[in-house]
Amino acid sequence: MALHTWLAFFAACWVISLSPGAGAIASMSCGLQYGFWRGYWNALGLQLGLVLQIIVIAAGLGAILAASASAFIVIKWFGVLYLVYLAIRQWRAAPMALQDGGAIRPLGKPLNLIFRGFLVNISNPKALVFMLAVLPQFIDPHAPLLLQYSTIGVTMVCVDLLVMAGYTGLASRVLRLLRTPRQQQRMNRTFAGLFMAAATLLAMLRPATA
Repeated sequence: MALHTWLAFFAACWVISLSPGAGAIASMSCGLQYGFWRGYWNALGLQLGLVLQIIVIAAGLGAILAASASAFIVIKWFGVLYLVYLAIRQWRAAPMALQDGGAIRPLGKPLNLIFRGFLVNISNPKALVFMLAVLPQFIDPHAPLLLQYSTIGVTMVCVDLLVMAGYTGLASRVLRLLRTPRQQQRMNRTFAGLFMAAATLLAMLRPATA
């Protein structure tokens, strides 16, 4: 991949990652609930989902899935239901116990948080269709494809890890300002509303063939 092509893709990665979406909401939610270091496991799960999507596109399956209305609908509604599930969990989350230094955060299990992030990314057909439209613009069909897709994957993952670190860290600091159970409840319900908003937007998507 030529340097100027990579630089253009590198800039595009920042725009894509910084755009608010289900992944950003999930990262902020985990940062709020578990703190930065524990909540960041969710970001690793997001990257596993991202890598799998890139592999699907590189293998040529992305075009097939994007052209299949049935596959699009199945993936879409799985994603909608999962976001609704996260919204309900966030709404019902109990306020955290308080100590002198602030709230005592629960210890989330790393594998559960990784799996949560993975499902958020992999169940979003919009991301797959979007990457299917964007990635080929940076691919030279006459050059080795494996190296190009590997470069694209590493670049996207590194940028997204940095961006999700920002979202997770920002949310983890917010909890220090939440001194009462009522404030924590309001914040939990705000994130529940964001998950529901993301689910609604995803439900409104239509396959390109519709």
